[in-house]
Amino acid sequence: MMENKNNLLNLDDHSMKQMIKSGTTTVGIIVKGGVIIGTESQATAGYTVATKQAQKLFEINEFTAATISGGVADCQYVVNQLKALSKLKQVDEGKVPEPKYIANVTRNILFSGRSFYLSLMIVGGYSITEKIGKLYGIDLLGTLYEEDKFISFGSGSPFSLGVLEADWKSNMTIAKGLELIKTAISSSRERDAASGFKIQLCSIDKNGFKQVS
Repeated sequence: MMENKNNLLNLDDHSMKQMIKSGTTTVGIIVKGGVIIGTESQATAGYTVATKQAQKLFEINEFTAATISGGVADCQYVVNQLKALSKLKQVDEGKVPEPKYIANVTRNILFSGRSFYLSLMIVGGYSITEKIGKLYGIDLLGTLYEEDKFISFGSGSPFSLGVLEADWKSNMTIAKGLELIKTAISSSRERDAASGFKIQLCSIDKNGFKQVS
């Protein structure tokens, strides 16, 4: 993930594409009764491995989590805002906010700061209302994508997407989904120099957020 950024308004198309290809791999998949999202733990600064223990997977609330790619400081700020706003919403309404609400808040933050924040995020969770897993991607311009199968961001995403395109199946169990997402991220770690070290995973279903070793 890149630590440095310039004002996005001054970037040409090539520079923008390079920024969007931020050095990391984040993945989310829909499974039967929920979602699984994951990433790896390497953070880069140019051609240097800045840390092998970067936290890129965050629990936003009991039924929603997010992965980050892009500028570390920007992403951490957005995550902290999401946690705070989710808690305020929960206190106000007496129930945990839906993943769609968190995704829309993320989009609003990134859109309002579209010339400032360098952050691409996957938001996934379990909808208590719809009783299904929900998966969203939000890019640095505030564009919101809702996915019904899988999504991957970062420089390692082409390798993960290749695995997911070949092996993802509808109604996969959580156990099968965990094996698939591990394979997908491992493929990116093998082929993408900016992705590496430990895999961070979580599953979210009707029982809530669960960190997976």
